[in-house]
Amino acid sequence: MGSSHRQHLLPILGLLVLAGTALSGVQEVHNVLELTGHTVNKLKFSTDVATDKYTPPEEMDPQFWYNIADEEIAKRLALPQPNAQKAKNIILFLGDGMPLATVAAARILKGQREGKTGEESSLSFERFPYTGLSRTYCTNAQVPDSACTATAYLCGVKTNIVNIGVSAAVEYNNCTASQDPANRLTSIAEWAQNSGKSTGIVTTTTLTHASPSGAYAKTANRMWESDTDVTSYGEDASTCIDMATQLVTQTPGKNFEVMFGGGMGKFLPKSIEDSHGKPGERSDGVNLLSRWQGLHDGGVLVTNREQLLSVNVSAVSSIIGLFQSSLMDFHHDADATYQPTLSELTEVAIKKLSQNENGYFVFIEGGLIDYGNHYTKAGYALDEALEFEKAIQLARDITDIEDTLIVVTADHGHAVSIAGYPGRGTPILGINQHDTDINGVKYSVLNYAAGPNQYLDENGQRVPLDDIIGSDDAITPSYIPKDQGVHSGEDVGIFASGPQSHLFTGVMQQSTIPHLMAYAACVGNGKQVCDN
Repeated sequence: MGSSHRQHLLPILGLLVLAGTALSGVQEVHNVLELTGHTVNKLKFSTDVATDKYTPPEEMDPQFWYNIADEEIAKRLALPQPNAQKAKNIILFLGDGMPLATVAAARILKGQREGKTGEESSLSFERFPYTGLSRTYCTNAQVPDSACTATAYLCGVKTNIVNIGVSAAVEYNNCTASQDPANRLTSIAEWAQNSGKSTGIVTTTTLTHASPSGAYAKTANRMWESDTDVTSYGEDASTCIDMATQLVTQTPGKNFEVMFGGGMGKFLPKSIEDSHGKPGERSDGVNLLSRWQGLHDGGVLVTNREQLLSVNVSAVSSIIGLFQSSLMDFHHDADATYQPTLSELTEVAIKKLSQNENGYFVFIEGGLIDYGNHYTKAGYALDEALEFEKAIQLARDITDIEDTLIVVTADHGHAVSIAGYPGRGTPILGINQHDTDINGVKYSVLNYAAGPNQYLDENGQRVPLDDIIGSDDAITPSYIPKDQGVHSGEDVGIFASGPQSHLFTGVMQQSTIPHLMAYAACVGNGKQVCDN
């Protein structure tokens, strides 16, 4: 069953999955009908735009966002500049669905795993010298998704929710508009390639998922990952090119030297079983991995940890790694001998890309933080965040702070809170022992606004949670009954280290981030530190 078909089952399937029914692997949770507002009055797919979200007309022009970026850069350059260093390399780490509440909770869990009270601990990227805030709203969305945000922090332009790599002049599911050259955007990955740099993407989701796709794809629907997905949304897959095909055959995707993630099924026809024992998802009969191999003499495909760690990066031209049929497994559940960690993916990617004397740009995503929060399994979300911070520490350790800019941020938040006056050292995944509700029942330290379990008795009263939560895989309580947790709209953090990292301070539009990175590395057509 393709991911788009699963979308129509989510209101039912989501409840089963999130309640713990035994379904293998991490299940897709993003429903584009919900994200676009089409589920309010309609249960089935429709092109009726009665419930479409409003987009301010001036924000449909990409230049609007370029102008804001120019203004925000100019304000920062008007301040005293600590240095004039150029960034040879850029590493963008993206914690998907990682609000500041998750950052703080992960920090506490890290310390508590080390036997401390936890609150005094720090994550690797929290020790970076410069921090700022990113405004995450999209052109028609107060609370965004990972598609429009990826377009912002990778292409430098805000767009409509569910869009990737196209301007806000493109409406949801409008393939014709997405193919209009006036509406198509370029990413910092392409700017880097045009400057002679190597490029790569790394994710724990799928290579065709919304976040990494911002580096290469142009689409009016984030779910068009394969031709089967395109067809399921009523479009002609022969003219509306799916994202897997874009990655393999179009610029800039075809020029990536490193591509690590899950989603092998999106690249293979249904008639072929992939390396993980599941059939491919494509209906067009095309084997995109064979096509990729034909386009990359000296390129190598790896599908498990052993193969990844045995690659001689000096002897291959490029590497594509597909470590699960669909989404990669949560680190908590993964077979550590089979699925590589994000740190291992990061190390191999940097070693390969750093062979280019002109430098590199690489996007590295901790993509399953978001899924842990959607499942309202805070333990999973925090564990993924800690794997993310380990990869960042490794990257800082094996690169030169004098020539490598590392930027860490999130695409959007999640509606999770740490509240209620718990004392120091209270288990972050446990019960607040220092407060009760009005009925005298203690409550959890972490809570979600929406989710599948409110833990109420037959009279609608909260039940004691002492024997229910506390484990990493427990479902954290929520207030609004919903099949899954939802994104939030507050600003997210930016953390920077390396050349020009001092520019990543204050509050900025999310779409300014790639322009600042481009300024630091002297790529793209905007302002550059090299101009000075």
